[in-house]
Amino acid sequence: MANVLRNSAKFGFSGVLSQLSIHSRHGRECVSPCFSLQQRNNSTSPKIKVDLDSSTGVAVLRMQSPPVNSLSLDFLTEFCINLEKLEMDRSCRGLIITSTLSKVFSAGLDIMEMYGKSPERCGEFWKAVQEMWLKLYGSNMVTMAAINGSSPAGGCLMSLGCDYRIMADNPRYSIGLNETQLGIVAPFWFKDTLVNTVGNRAAELSLELGLLYSAPDALKIGLVDQLVPEDQVLSTAQDTMSKWLAVPDHARQIDQCVISVCIYYINTSPLPPDHARQIDQCVISVCI
Repeated sequence: MANVLRNSAKFGFSGVLSQLSIHSRHGRECVSPCFSLQQRNNSTSPKIKVDLDSSTGVAVLRMQSPPVNSLSLDFLTEFCINLEKLEMDRSCRGLIITSTLSKVFSAGLDIMEMYGKSPERCGEFWKAVQEMWLKLYGSNMVTMAAINGSSPAGGCLMSLGCDYRIMADNPRYSIGLNETQLGIVAPFWFKDTLVNTVGNRAAELSLELGLLYSAPDALKIGLVDQLVPEDQVLSTAQDTMSKWLAVPDHARQIDQCVISVCIYYINTSPLPPDHARQIDQCVISVCI
């Protein structure tokens, strides 16, 4: 879900506003995560399958890249291309992301994309990772992650980029940003996204220890929003999506706009004296 200043509030945490400016599909100029897509995907086997129900306005994006939906450069490119197509389709209001693979949502970043590669190649890969995050986190659609398997590291980041997360209640599945366990420092925008979701202290412990949470523990700290039986993850996401889409777009955008600006300034010290005026302007901008 998105609006002009909600995106501003989100990206304000990470300092990327100055580089991004496009026109939204609603015709207003806004800050939005839309990089120019490079045709990097040379794979002939689709890693992403998208089904859009025009009657409901809900698309289901299924990741299908065996064995574990690793986020390779090709995968990320195909993912972003499909996401951009849905953003441009006015009939699409909601997106559910899930996996076709057994026991795994996404195992995260493809480590081989970083091993023994040139600085240029590594730079291209990390740009693709950030592109995925920006497009999800600033999407105009309502986005939900139907997490039907384990989702460590980059897989967790993908789900964090969504508005709502439903996970299979299975003791074998885990989720979290466990980069520290691999000797990798999670980028600051990984951290900001986690902090915005679970709070400062939980995020601090999670990142320092590289924790992977069981489904019940993930629910307890707010990393996921709902647990359901494994065979009901997608259907629950579809039912929940219908409730979100029942709210008029402009009303939902105003609420999210106010919440986002408040959160941003609560986390800003000292609190700017003009914060109230800025919140008012946020509401007015969305109404216009």
